[in-house]
Amino acid sequence: MKKIEWDETLKVDIPEIDELQKKMFALINALIDLNESNAEGKECANMISEISEYSKYYFSIEEEYLKTNKYPEFTEHCKKHRKFETFVMELRRQVADDKSNLSSDVINNLKDLLMDHLKTLDSRYIPFLRINNFIGKYEKKSKAN
Repeated sequence: MKKIEWDETLKVDIPEIDELQKKMFALINALIDLNESNAEGKECANMISEISEYSKYYFSIEEEYLKTNKYPEFTEHCKKHRKFETFVMELRRQVADDKSNLSSDVINNLKDLLMDHLKTLDSRYIPFLRINNFIGKYEKKSKAN
């Protein structure tokens, strides 16, 4: 199975979030490795739990940036985060019940959910945050003069 690869096109211009993305990719790739090595269901379920916990952390950091900057699509964006988290929690339950529930198709769905989120939703807030950052710097400079 092809692993998920992070590249520069996924950057959101917030180094902290870019690093969180890279770690999420590493966790999903670790799940792929476990699945391909025929690891026990418990090991796979534990890795999915780690992905679940990490996604909550990652999304909370991202949401803080969006909230602080009053991103107009904040609520909709957060709903997509919850959808991803729900998918991962359900996957964990299914794999804990029966390891055969961790198929290539399921892992591909997980990868697709993440990539779709990054390429469509996250890419939409980048220009907004750039403009906000520029305006904020301009206002500070104007006040200083």
